[in-house]
Amino acid sequence: MSNKLSGKKKIIGISCYYHDSAAALIINGEIISAVQEERFTRKKHDSSFPKEALKYCLENNNLTLKDIDYVIYYEKPLLTFERLLETYLGVAPRGGRSFIAAMQVWLKEKLFLKSEIKNQLKNIQKGLQDTAEKSFDLPQLLFSEHHLSHAASAFYPSPFQEAAILCMDGVGEWATTSAWIGKSNKIKPLWEINFPHSLGLLYSAFTYYCGFKVNSGEYKLMGLAPYGEPKYVDLIKKNLISIKEDGSFRLEMSYFKYHRGFRMTGRKFHKLFGHPPRENESELTQFHMNLAASIQVVTEEITVALAKSIKKETGAKNLCLAGGVALNCVSNGKLLKESIFDNIWIQPAAGDAGTALGAALLTFYQHCENNRLPKTGDSMKGAYLGPSFSNAFIQDYLKKINAPYEYKADNDLFLELAKLLKEGKVIGWFNGPMEFGPRALGARSIIGDPRNLEMQSTMNLKIKYRESFRPFAPSILEDDVSTQFDLHSKSPYMLLVAPIKKDLRLELTEEQQKLFGIEKLNIPRSTIPAITHVDYSARVQTVNEKTNPRYYRLIHAFKQETGCPSLINTSFNVRGEPIVCTPEDAYRCFMRTEMDVLVLENQILLKSNQPKEEKDKSWMQAFELD
Repeated sequence: MSNKLSGKKKIIGISCYYHDSAAALIINGEIISAVQEERFTRKKHDSSFPKEALKYCLENNNLTLKDIDYVIYYEKPLLTFERLLETYLGVAPRGGRSFIAAMQVWLKEKLFLKSEIKNQLKNIQKGLQDTAEKSFDLPQLLFSEHHLSHAASAFYPSPFQEAAILCMDGVGEWATTSAWIGKSNKIKPLWEINFPHSLGLLYSAFTYYCGFKVNSGEYKLMGLAPYGEPKYVDLIKKNLISIKEDGSFRLEMSYFKYHRGFRMTGRKFHKLFGHPPRENESELTQFHMNLAASIQVVTEEITVALAKSIKKETGAKNLCLAGGVALNCVSNGKLLKESIFDNIWIQPAAGDAGTALGAALLTFYQHCENNRLPKTGDSMKGAYLGPSFSNAFIQDYLKKINAPYEYKADNDLFLELAKLLKEGKVIGWFNGPMEFGPRALGARSIIGDPRNLEMQSTMNLKIKYRESFRPFAPSILEDDVSTQFDLHSKSPYMLLVAPIKKDLRLELTEEQQKLFGIEKLNIPRSTIPAITHVDYSARVQTVNEKTNPRYYRLIHAFKQETGCPSLINTSFNVRGEPIVCTPEDAYRCFMRTEMDVLVLENQILLKSNQPKEEKDKSWMQAFELD
C-alpha cells in the first residue's frame, strides 16, 4: 500500500532563489524534518534550489516524491516580478544597470519558476526511484505568499489556539511588515506596510553603511550597539523615517538606493552622517558604534509601537513573531519587558528558511482544512529537525581517517567534559539532530566555561575567527534561569536578551566608568564574564530536559562540578562557514581551529592526540571562507 493510501497527508515546503533556501516535511500536521540547503552544500546563505535539503527530508523518512501529496513554494514569483517592474518604472531612468541585471536573472529562470521547480523535482525523483520506472506523477504544486508563509511559520507551531501575528522583514512580494490574526486552523490578514518602506531594509542599510554584509551582518550591528550611544536617533527620525503613533512608518527614499541600484545607501545618506560607508574589515570607530546604538533604538521603538497597535486592534493575549527582524533578540527582549501581551512566541527559523515550514503547515491547515490542536510548549521539537548520526556511523568515519578517539558512556562522558570545561578547555559539541534556523541550540555548538575571563577573546580570535566585540550566549538549565538572569520566560531558541542579575554584576571603578567604545571590551562585568555583554545583557537559551536531554545532562554535570548552571554556547562553525552538519564537517572545523576537544555523540577526541599532519594544516584557511 502506498503512503498516500495510508490517509496521512505528506507535504513538502520549499524556499529558494533569494537567500537561505530550505526544505521542510510535515506528515499529518506533524513537523518531521526541516533543513537549510547551506548545511549540505557548505555555501553560507545558499539560495539555490534546496536539492540536498529536499532529498534529506525524503530519504531520511523512506519516502520518494511519489509519496508526497503537495509541494508548496513559499511565495508568488509573479507578484515579486510585478513589484520589481513597478519600482524600476517609478525611478526611471535611474537604476538602469540594476534593472538590466535583475531582468537577466528573471527572464532566465525566475519568471518560469513553476517549470523550473517541476524540472528540479523530476530530477530528484529520478535519483530516488528505480531507473526502470520511466514515468511518474509529480505532487500537486502550490504557491503561498511570502508574508503569509512567515505568519504560518509563527502561528501554527506556537502553543496558542488564538494569537496576533507580526511579521517584519526586508520585503516579500510587496509586504515588508504585516499583521495577522490566527484562530484555530485559520490565519487572516489585518494590514500591511509595503515596499519600499521597510524596517528590515532600513536596518540593513545601516548594516551596509557600517561595513558589514547585508543579510548576514545584521547580527554584528546588533552586537556592536551596546558599545555606542544612541546619538543619532533624532537625526534618523527627522530625516530617514517618519514614525506614526501606531508604529506605521514611511522612509524618505531619497537617502536610499536599494530600490534602484546595487547599494543600500546613497550620497545623501552619507552626507547626512558626514562619512562614506565603512570599508569591510577597516577600523570600527565610535561613530559606527553610535550609529548601531541609534538604529537599534529606532527598531525597538517601532516594534513596540506596532505591538501596542496590534494589541489595541485585536485584544489578543498572545503574539507570534516571524520575519528577519524577529531575529533581533534585543528588540524581542524589549518587547517582552513591555508586557504588552501575556505571551510571546517567536519562530526559531524566523528568516526566509522558516517560510518553507510555514508554507507546508499552511497547506495542511488552511488549504486542506484540517483541525489544529496546539501542543504545550510548541510543536517545533526544539528545532532539532535535521540529520543525526549514530555512534556506529561516527566510529566508522573516525577509523577511516585514522583519528584517535575514545568511546565513553553518557555518565562518564558528561563527568569528564565538566572537568575539562572547568579547566578552561573549548569543546566542539556534536549531539543529535541538527538545529533548524540560524542559532546553535546544543546540537552543533562550541561550548566553554562562562566564568572564564579569557574565554570570550579566546573563542572569538582563536576559534570563530571573528570580530572581538561580538558577544557569546549562555545556555542555562531552564529551572535555574532566574538565578543568573532577570528573565521570567522560557527562551529555548536563544531569541531573547535579558539582563544579568544585579547580585552577579561587578562594580566598575571610576576609571573603568570613563572608558567608552571598544575600550569596554575586556572589563569583567559579572561573575560570568564570558557571556555578559558590555550593557550587562545576555542572549539566553533555556535548556529543557525533555527537548535536549543529553545537553541538559551535560550542563547539569557542569553545575555539579562548579556550581554554575550555564555554559557558553556558540555555533559550531568558523567565520564565513555554515554551521557544521556532518561528523566530517565537525572534524574539519575542529582541526582548523584551536578547539581543545571534539565530542561526536559518545566519541571524545583530544586535539593533542590527533595526527600531526592534520594539526599542522593552517588554521588561517578558515579566513578564506568569508
